[in-house]
Amino acid sequence: MLPDEYFMEIALSLAEEAADDGEIPVGAVVVSRNRIIGKGRNQTEQLGDVTAHAEILALTAAAQYLGGKYLTDCTLYVTLEPCVMCAGALYWAQLGRLVVGAPDPKRGHSRVSPPLLHPKTRIETGILADESQALLTKFFRGLRT
Repeated sequence: MLPDEYFMEIALSLAEEAADDGEIPVGAVVVSRNRIIGKGRNQTEQLGDVTAHAEILALTAAAQYLGGKYLTDCTLYVTLEPCVMCAGALYWAQLGRLVVGAPDPKRGHSRVSPPLLHPKTRIETGILADESQALLTKFFRGLRT
């Protein structure tokens, strides 16, 4: 069994790709049985689509791989806490486990009550949080200068 940090490193590399393309640096991978079955990075600017968040793209790829919409036996690794829209998608996918890097104090799903994730979804936070936050800080600092 590979550790959570292994998959979060891959999500971080996707986030770096997003930043290189001028997108908010968020990356996500969906894992089933220690195998990546979906991945995504923010592409809202590139695709001109407000729903093209890393999580949504990774979920879509995973559902296509599995041939079904439910991801009950899957883990999503994402570098930034999912927003309300993405949490809704995770709810409908009945995601088994969510592993989050950095929290999102402004737009994260955990700011909303009652909880938006499926009640059976297990949540782990803070995996490579410092690295995820540093990437976001660097990106937004670059926008301001």
